[in-house]
Amino acid sequence: MKAAVITCSNRSASGERADDSGELLATMLGEAGHDVVLRRIVPDEVEAIRAAVNDAVMAGAKAVLTTGGTGLTPTDVTPEAVGPMLERVIPGIAESLRLVSRERVPTSVLSRGVAGTIGATLVVTLPGSPGGVRDGMAVLAPLLEHAVDQMGGGDHRPGGGVG
Repeated sequence: MKAAVITCSNRSASGERADDSGELLATMLGEAGHDVVLRRIVPDEVEAIRAAVNDAVMAGAKAVLTTGGTGLTPTDVTPEAVGPMLERVIPGIAESLRLVSRERVPTSVLSRGVAGTIGATLVVTLPGSPGGVRDGMAVLAPLLEHAVDQMGGGDHRPGGGVG
């Protein structure tokens, strides 16, 4: 499947900090057999984030995963950028992402990440840490291909429980 990785970070966009979470996310997607067709680092600015997501959709990505900008700092604007773009919200994904590491990382519930669709593209906003990316991929790996198949009109798999 074609995928895109967008890092939302002022410090990474300026070269002040390495983009460890974006690199990890792209690597994990590649190792899972997905083709990363767009890889971008943008500042924490609503219009820059929206432009990158639009570019990813136009590049044919069936899954667009962002990392960063989902917290509570004044510059964390990824949910504000992506949320209004979503045509269909998938709250179960965002809820699962917050809860997957709650026992180990109690502050994970402070993430304001969102998930949903733009056309036939799945868009998910992940936290901006390598740990958040690992935990996010633990949630997404078993459902990513099925979700994209469903959005493209695929039939339900027996026993899949998705309805």
